[in-house]
Amino acid sequence: MIVFGCAVTQPEAYERWAARGIARASEPDTVVYPNSSAGSIFRAYNLLLETAAAHDDLEALVLLHQDVEIVDQEFCHKVRAALSNPEVGVVGCVGALGARSMAWWEGAVTWASFTHRYYEHGGGELPAFAMDSDQAPPPPYARTGEVDTLDGFLMVLSPWSVRNLRFDEALGRFHGYDFDFCLQVREAGKKVITADLKVVHHHSLELLDDPEGWVEANIRITEKWEGRFPGLGSQPGSGEDDWKARARRAESEAAAARTIRISAQMKASARERELQRELDSMRLSLSWRVTAPLRRLALRLRAQRR
Repeated sequence: MIVFGCAVTQPEAYERWAARGIARASEPDTVVYPNSSAGSIFRAYNLLLETAAAHDDLEALVLLHQDVEIVDQEFCHKVRAALSNPEVGVVGCVGALGARSMAWWEGAVTWASFTHRYYEHGGGELPAFAMDSDQAPPPPYARTGEVDTLDGFLMVLSPWSVRNLRFDEALGRFHGYDFDFCLQVREAGKKVITADLKVVHHHSLELLDDPEGWVEANIRITEKWEGRFPGLGSQPGSGEDDWKARARRAESEAAAARTIRISAQMKASARERELQRELDSMRLSLSWRVTAPLRRLALRLRAQRR
């Protein structure tokens, strides 16, 4: 049996997207737990883990955000295939290697089978490189398989992870739960992997609406895991001085700033596409076609005057 869980803060968003996608992927024995946020996503997810762990026939726990819609008819089949290896602890649809912090996108992203659907500037979609391989083949480096970390908007936990691991509620309210959990899985000797699970993330182009909270969470996670994984924090025995704390904050703030810059670029591109749609619509209108001779005559007259 596959269990689906979601931390719900906006019931309308959940019913519009997450619930619809879960219904699409569900099987006759599927169990769904739309849980309240319980103050933080860490706490909400831990409550879902406790509830799912009580099912003796549990095959997987799918944790997804309320704005994530599963569009994959073979979702449960793919989940079972991904978890058929007992060494796998968690599965996602977006993952990266070489992630040194919560900014996993600054590592080598090896798989991303989702579409980012936004509603500002007339709306639009930003398909990830592995979403529609029939129309646009993914780049040569694209592959499913083992990664260092996942994007937590969709996480599929194995029964072992459900019963043996928990989200670290001391880290904050929202940011970093996914990165920290993937590190826990890897430290326990299990694998973090990606699979071709196709979803749509209905999300604003505002990628980071709480920069200070993100920075603080990134610092706490770095302090927690420092020296336990190569490239993350410093090595054991290097000491803890003020300069290290300043360096952690500077690195976290730089990563947040880069994310904000990417968000601004996405907004600018979306606005450009919106204006292009308006221009194309205007050019196809009857009034534009009817007045075309007048515009050509006015152009010739201006040229003659010059």
